Amino acid sequence: MNNAEQNLTQLIQSSMLSDRYRLQRQWQQLRKNKADAEKISAFTQRVLRSVERAQQRLNQIPKPDFSADLPVIERRHEVAKAIEENQVIILCGETGSGKTTQLPKICLDLGRGVTGMIGHTQPRRIAARTVATRIAEELGSEIGQTVGYKVRFHDQVNAENSYIKLMTDGILLAETQNDRFLNQYDTLIIDEAHERSLNIDFLLGYIKQLLPKRPDLKVIITSATIDTERFSKHFEHAPVIEVSGRTYPVEIRYRPLLTTDEDSPDYDMVSGIVAAVDELCREGPGDVLIFLAGERDIRDVSEALRKHHPPQTEILPLFARQSAAEQNRVFKTGGQRRIILSTNVAETSLTVPGIRYVVDPGNARISRYSVRNKVQRLPIEKISQSSANQRSGRCGRVAAGVCIRLYDEEDFNNRPAFTDPEVLRTNLASVILQMSALKLGNPAKFPFINPPPQKMINDGYRLLDELGAVDKQRRITDIGRQLSKLPIDPKIARMLLAGAEQNSLTEVLIIASALS
Repeated sequence: MNNAEQNLTQLIQSSMLSDRYRLQRQWQQLRKNKADAEKISAFTQRVLRSVERAQQRLNQIPKPDFSADLPVIERRHEVAKAIEENQVIILCGETGSGKTTQLPKICLDLGRGVTGMIGHTQPRRIAARTVATRIAEELGSEIGQTVGYKVRFHDQVNAENSYIKLMTDGILLAETQNDRFLNQYDTLIIDEAHERSLNIDFLLGYIKQLLPKRPDLKVIITSATIDTERFSKHFEHAPVIEVSGRTYPVEIRYRPLLTTDEDSPDYDMVSGIVAAVDELCREGPGDVLIFLAGERDIRDVSEALRKHHPPQTEILPLFARQSAAEQNRVFKTGGQRRIILSTNVAETSLTVPGIRYVVDPGNARISRYSVRNKVQRLPIEKISQSSANQRSGRCGRVAAGVCIRLYDEEDFNNRPAFTDPEVLRTNLASVILQMSALKLGNPAKFPFINPPPQKMINDGYRLLDELGAVDKQRRITDIGRQLSKLPIDPKIARMLLAGAEQNSLTEVLIIASALS
């Protein structure tokens, strides 16, 4: 290889990551075919354009300021050193450590985000949008410029100017279809990994397979409460950094309802919540955050509180299906006391400002697959200890807080330490279908952190075969591809397809809605 060829090979290594692989392939082809000077000149121009773009991004990279009052900033240099020296690090920090907003800025400070973006995932759309807005404010930028976000139906990312891209786990997983090596990113931050949703488990398995092929890619896995040993082992004993979180003490008070059985006449969650809010309001000023299982509970409790509390108290619901304008109301603090009624979207994904008090009934809707009935359900169940601790941690952010749990201490101690990963409590037919559609390979060989048992995988394939979603060789069919695009149980999705074929979609939609 002469000097000119050697210089061009080195130049390709300074190009944008999204161009680099393609340019390397083209360069190999040109050298193999002993291309003429004209073709090499045209190719050199393409390389120079990509290198120039990378240099321009390097010159314009924002210089972040760091707020010293956040625990993660006190360990900033240790975190930065770990990122530089390792391909994967695991950051375990309690609620309030500042990891979600400060990690992308630490990566920027290290010079990451130049040849590829810093991808930052969140489990929920509302979190991706609000975190992007917060980081953009801290960097003095408009949303969609230095910092952008991409969620279903909304893409606020500027391919030329954005350095940090917030998105849902599902968006990043979907991007693997057209960008197998995730070449548009030089750093990935997988946030709230403790939620262990299917998307998060798929992503962690996919990234594990990708790491040897992308030695330049840095991966940071963060969580509030995490089984750090399991995660570290999964990523070849990646280093774990633990950051303290809660900055103020939280007093836990147990105020059990007479019974925790919802069918009992003595069970009255609404009255228990109203009494707990009364007790907290006597403590002093500050906003109250109440966790509830779903929209119906939010409506019932909201009505009871409106009748009970003075008009200057603002009662705000918060759940994932609300419009962005309605959700943004909870982030505007005012003079009057606010009572926020939220699903577990506010447990870890969002930080609602000004919260001094929390009421935790101890329940949440948790998706479960019934093997006997072959139905995916969303029963209301007791939350795990880690989830309960997350909830109480929400009131220790601005001052000393109080959390009232509507169950007793013995009940808390008997609960499991962590919530089961979704892959172990869901219909595997749905998992296999998504894996086939995303070309993630054989579920039995995929590197799940908690691999599902083989009999559940076989059961899933049997059901997909009955639905016509896979053939006898277990390959996905055209029907299977259509079913994978519908975010519901495959059996119900198959009913909808049949309804459309038989011109009875309206009627079948009503039945499908009831079954869902």
